[in-house]
Amino acid sequence: MSSDPCAGFATSYAQARQRFIAAADAAGLDVHGHVHPMLGIDGETLALDIARSGPADAAALLILSSGCHGVEGYCGSGVQNALLADAEFGAAARRAGVAVLHLHALNPYGFSWSRRVTQENVDLNRNWPDFGAPLPRNPAYDEIEHWLLPAHWPPSPEVEAGLQAWIAQHGVAAFQAALSQGQYAHPEGLFYGGHDPTWSRQTLSHVLQEQAGRCRRLAWIDLHTGLGPCGHGERILAGPDDAETLARARAWWGPQVTSIHDGSSTSPPLAGMMWTAAPALCPQAEYTGIALEFGTLPLQACWQALREDQWFELHPDADPRRREAARRRMREAFYVETDDWERRIVAQSREAALQALAGLAA
Repeated sequence: MSSDPCAGFATSYAQARQRFIAAADAAGLDVHGHVHPMLGIDGETLALDIARSGPADAAALLILSSGCHGVEGYCGSGVQNALLADAEFGAAARRAGVAVLHLHALNPYGFSWSRRVTQENVDLNRNWPDFGAPLPRNPAYDEIEHWLLPAHWPPSPEVEAGLQAWIAQHGVAAFQAALSQGQYAHPEGLFYGGHDPTWSRQTLSHVLQEQAGRCRRLAWIDLHTGLGPCGHGERILAGPDDAETLARARAWWGPQVTSIHDGSSTSPPLAGMMWTAAPALCPQAEYTGIALEFGTLPLQACWQALREDQWFELHPDADPRRREAARRRMREAFYVETDDWERRIVAQSREAALQALAGLAA
């Protein structure tokens, strides 16, 4: 393991990308960039970058991905850079006969601009429904949207009282579900799943078909932040609601693997989830995956940061100093910039990645 597990964390998307490319190069890996059509906050090139160790025809493949939710890429990128610099992890992958595919910044636009969503205002982890069928409905979100994103910011006492009254009537769990399960009726709202595939979905689909279309066993660890106790990594099943898949995930990653399907996870059931791309696009492979979700700030603070971020996005003429402060709060809500937090994140991610190697090898 690297002598300094915090060395791979960055203070901007541009720096994170530079460090990822450098770490891959030091590990002897080529990086292939899928360039985004827009530029970053400082005019920098944006890209979904991939680096792979192991042969193209490897029977077993482990995917490690970051930045599905943009700003959460600060965490995931740091983990990827630490693992690329980890000679012991690389040797373990070779001994196990497992290829490792790093997908850096699935949503580079959100990463650069410290937003959770893509340039289309889409939550990439809600952007995978069948767009040829009727889209999921979320009537509870319809009820609360006018309180979530009011005409003025900060919200008036009357707005907050209305929202709190709804929560008191329906419960915090119902509010979390209404807010975050995904909605397809409000394009300028929160947790919007889109009406068609985003650039990130299309690009990731191409990468999965190209890189994972030949393996027989496929594991995927998708790195996230914003739920749970600070520094704790919840291992949430990213797979179908069937006993065999859950049993295999728990055999690999331990009985603490939770599931949105049985209510054991801090996350409610979600619509249009990204993991569904793996079995759909790589049907030849036995698929096992988790979202590794690291806690940051209390959930209420994360929700407030998301509301504020979206409000300023909808009001481009607002005070730029207030906008920049909101951007800082978004980053603080989804990335705890301390050595202790970063070390805990790397240690837990490394353990999960090694367990995945063992599971794939078996």
